[in-house]
Amino acid sequence: MPAANAPIASQVPLVPVRSIAVTGGKGGVGKTNLSVNLAASLALLGKRTLLLDADLGLANVDVLLGLSPQHTLADLVSGRCELDELILEGPAGMLVVPAASGRRHMAELQPAQHVGLVNVFNDLQRQLDILIVDTAAGITDSVLTFCQAAQDAVVVVCDEPASITDAYALIKVLARERGVDRVQVVANMVRNPAEGRALYDKLARVCERFLGDVSLNFLGAIPHCDWLRMAVQRQQAVATAYPASASARAIAEIARRAARWEPPVAPRGNIEFFVDRMIRQGAVA
Repeated sequence: MPAANAPIASQVPLVPVRSIAVTGGKGGVGKTNLSVNLAASLALLGKRTLLLDADLGLANVDVLLGLSPQHTLADLVSGRCELDELILEGPAGMLVVPAASGRRHMAELQPAQHVGLVNVFNDLQRQLDILIVDTAAGITDSVLTFCQAAQDAVVVVCDEPASITDAYALIKVLARERGVDRVQVVANMVRNPAEGRALYDKLARVCERFLGDVSLNFLGAIPHCDWLRMAVQRQQAVATAYPASASARAIAEIARRAARWEPPVAPRGNIEFFVDRMIRQGAVA
């Protein structure tokens, strides 16, 4: 295996990376659990997967996976380390970029600094297929920027009025302020698949009525699952700890759908993760 800083790009051209931002409007809907297990499930499918913890002020991906990072994004922002030095290996060979928890200055970064965090991924000399971005809750600039910079925004909803309301608010702001016109929806903590579909339909009706230019797609539903709770307590991904559980199987199906999405072929003309790889690919083609 080449050293972390080896000039891999000069040996083998770096392939374009499909980037997927997982968000949810409000906290408590399970977006970080989905991010962690979606990344693990994609890695199990053979996809070279990197998980970015982009909840800059209240990060917990490392806690969910029982990892002990030596450096976090706070060190990157302060200039104490490079992006490649942050990367940890998680379950199934997935890679993780950890953020810091309880660092108020990270939660209060300026918009230009959020753009800078997106652009720093252009310097990463690793072969990857998919980037999963776990955003913070709410409609802050960091959430909007990371969703805008990804090819796909996945909005997690659960069967609570506040979850539907906040998901709609997030989708509206993404569409009106950032030009995001396609959103994937995952229904979480449902009793059965029909409940998940009904939850999606409820959100889709509201968006169709008031946001006619936004396309929603139902990506899947994840059931209530005691095995998932047990995996969280053990600081493991349910996808690897209990792969036969209902939640792990549901997330594996979502991963299979996401794995079929094609890598980007050209930049869209705005802020975007790994944009240099797309430009180089276009020049080669």
